[in-house]
Amino acid sequence: MSTATTHVGGRITGRTVFALLSSHHLLREVINGKEWTLDPENACLKGVTYSLLSYDSRTVQPHTLLFCKGNFKPEYLPPAIAQGVTGYVSESEIATPTAIPGFIVSNVYHAMALIAQEFYGHPERDLKIIAITGTKGKTTTAYMTHAILAHATGNRCALMCSEADCLDGHTWTPSILTTPESIDMMRMMREAVNNGMRDLVLEVSSQAFKIGRVFGLTFDVGAFLNISPDHISPIEHPTFEDYFFCKRKMIAASRLFVYNATLGDKSRLITENAALLEKPTATFSMDPHIPATFMGSAPQTVNGKRVSTFTDRPRLRTDGHATAADVNSTPATTLGTFDLSIQGDFNFENALAAVALSVTAGVDPSDHDSLAAVSHVTVPGRMQEFVSTDGIISYVDYAHNYASLTVLLRFIRRRYPHCYCTVITGSSGGKAFDRREGMARAAAHLANRFIVTQDDSYFEDPHHIAAQIADPARKLASHDTNPERDPSLGVLDVRVENRRGEAIQMAYDLARHALKSPNGNHQQVILVIGKGDEKWLEIRGRAVPWPSDITVVKAISEGKPNPALALKY
Repeated sequence: MSTATTHVGGRITGRTVFALLSSHHLLREVINGKEWTLDPENACLKGVTYSLLSYDSRTVQPHTLLFCKGNFKPEYLPPAIAQGVTGYVSESEIATPTAIPGFIVSNVYHAMALIAQEFYGHPERDLKIIAITGTKGKTTTAYMTHAILAHATGNRCALMCSEADCLDGHTWTPSILTTPESIDMMRMMREAVNNGMRDLVLEVSSQAFKIGRVFGLTFDVGAFLNISPDHISPIEHPTFEDYFFCKRKMIAASRLFVYNATLGDKSRLITENAALLEKPTATFSMDPHIPATFMGSAPQTVNGKRVSTFTDRPRLRTDGHATAADVNSTPATTLGTFDLSIQGDFNFENALAAVALSVTAGVDPSDHDSLAAVSHVTVPGRMQEFVSTDGIISYVDYAHNYASLTVLLRFIRRRYPHCYCTVITGSSGGKAFDRREGMARAAAHLANRFIVTQDDSYFEDPHHIAAQIADPARKLASHDTNPERDPSLGVLDVRVENRRGEAIQMAYDLARHALKSPNGNHQQVILVIGKGDEKWLEIRGRAVPWPSDITVVKAISEGKPNPALALKY
């Protein structure tokens, strides 16, 4: 990590672009008018300078280098040129000859990442980057890691994750993508460095690895939290193998690698992968039967709080690949006993991962005040609890697949063993089709009522999405058709209400009716999942304002009018 210097980005020459793409073997040729060449002199690049990088033809200005990625169409280029585009990068020839240089490359995402790094003066070199991937828990772990590092560095740690971005230590803005596009990421890193940040916690999605948003970056510490099937669709990952492989790219991209030792054969493959790449590693585990570098004890209640004690084996930290015998024979030191502000025993594993990441990244394990910051973290829209005036308990969470909903329902069954539990959810349109049946299976195992509703349907028919969730749930609704369902839960009550506000209201109305009935002796618990603190619904290709699940549930719990009932969408 080099000493930071102020740099705002703003200029890159055509010759530099040519040299950069050539040196990384990405350049196929430059097209200028009808001329195709690999000679920078013949490419007419003398005096060509770009002062803006863009991947959106609608947001260009004079001297823009435009990246033609994704669903870019050739007819977008002429209007962009009229607005000031003076060069473009593409994986294919733009059909209409133009008088501006076109850099034809083998991978436009890789080209975009490398050019953005150069354009913004390589801010990644001035930050210690702690990167996190996994199927679930990434955002919570990112928030927890950020809290520890911010305390340890005097609030000089930035954060980029799916919930929010913080580039100056105090200003939080909603994020658009889990992992930003490379141009946006480099601009944000440059802003963070110029704001005096020295560390960055970065959430990295499988898609970011797959298409190359983080191409060319090396993380100081990388983490692999867990893995289960998700994002399986024609436009994301065609198979689970592809999804897992993309997640494992974190290993090659990290100088030090921290991972969950409790993933069975998946942990074994990760260990083999890290050994093959000769990466120093550390492991973490909440399972007493699977020892690791960092261990967490089973959560227990002490003085009314759920707590877990975390320990560390310093000699094995990033010290090659320790065997089980090495771990068992190495003395452990206590890092502290932690309670959490965020609900759910499963979040102790996220907290352990955050502590492991922070210590591996250089936080002094004796700095108990910094490590204790993990105890005070809350994440908007994740395990936020509300209790209504009539005693109905609700949680708002981002759970959106089989694994995350199953973990959440198991927590509810442990905490409220005799409750009547209602789940309200939908699923995104056009992607991750495996989530739909997965959500149905999770609800059919452990819920009492399942209300299927609108999520971000995008261009897909929301009624079609609802049917693909509700139909398998109905087939698995009883112990007769689903042996995994506890017969004491009775038959799963499956309902469909596509308007999200009405679905949440329905759950409360049914719960209140049950409490007033002669045999209404069950604790009523409502889980509103999938959207968390998001303030929009993507419907028919447009973002429709939505007050957020948190706002709706809070209002109903406080006896106020449901703000979603007046919405038209």
